[in-house]
Order: sequence, then structure tokens, then C-alpha cells
Amino acid sequence: MFREMVRQKQQLAKEECIEILKNEKRGVLSVLGDDDYPYGMPLNHYYCEEDGKIYFHGGRGGHKIDAMKRHDKASFCVYDEGFRKEGEWALNIRSVIVFGRIEFIPDRETTYRISAELSRKFTNDEEYIRRELEKSGPGTLMFALIPEHMTGKLVNEA
Repeated sequence: MFREMVRQKQQLAKEECIEILKNEKRGVLSVLGDDDYPYGMPLNHYYCEEDGKIYFHGGRGGHKIDAMKRHDKASFCVYDEGFRKEGEWALNIRSVIVFGRIEFIPDRETTYRISAELSRKFTNDEEYIRRELEKSGPGTLMFALIPEHMTGKLVNEA
């Protein structure tokens, strides 16, 4: 069902893909939007090692929510800041693409727990996180991408 990578020498191991998903703060979630146009949006995310899902949060309505309710298939792309080999100008970038299905999380306890974990990717100020959850938590919609296929690769931009 899913294609194999053409340039398999560039393929990353699953463990490297997970490392990128855990450590990078943002990616682009793409869904099938209005009139079947692709709709990609930058989002921060939390990769949960316990269940292997990628969690996102946002408001309870809008274009992305409507699109995901109509069609649950999505892809998520994340890439790192890259690195340069000594003496070279070209950047080497590791990227991951995950294909899967969207699941809405109705459980408020899970929503608050995952929201806190996601916030910890940006700050370790627990008081700030607590205040934000009190203020924004009730209006937050949590959803997850349940991976069905994941590939990663290392690309040299030269």
C-alpha cells in the first residue's frame, strides 16, 4: 500500500525517525481540505513512546478540524535543523514522514496530560504550564495521528 523509498541508501532507521519526532518541536500536518485540496499546516506535536502516537492540540473548530472529520487520513512531516560536514557548505537534513489516521481524544484527563507534556518541549516552567492548562485546557481539542507507515531519510542539499 505504501511506497518504498527510491534512494534507500539515504533511509533512516526507525529509531532515528522516532528520535526526530521526539526532539523536534514542529512539523507540517497535511490533510485533505476543502474541495479535496491538500491542506498543510505547521503544528507543534508530542510523540508518545508509550503508544507510538503523535499528539496535537488546537481549537475545537476550523478548516483543519472540519477536514479531519471528513477524512481521517493524514501525513505529518518533520525535519531537523541539519548539520554541515567539516569543510562543506551543504546542509545535511534528516526528515521523517508519517502516514496514518487521525483520532480525536475525547478524554479530558489525557488531553491535559498530553498538553502538559507538549508544553514541556518548550519550557520547564511548571507554574506557567499549570496556568495555561487552567486557562486554555477547557477549550482544547486533542487529536492524534496513529501511524500506519513511517519513513525517514538523510538528504544533502548540494
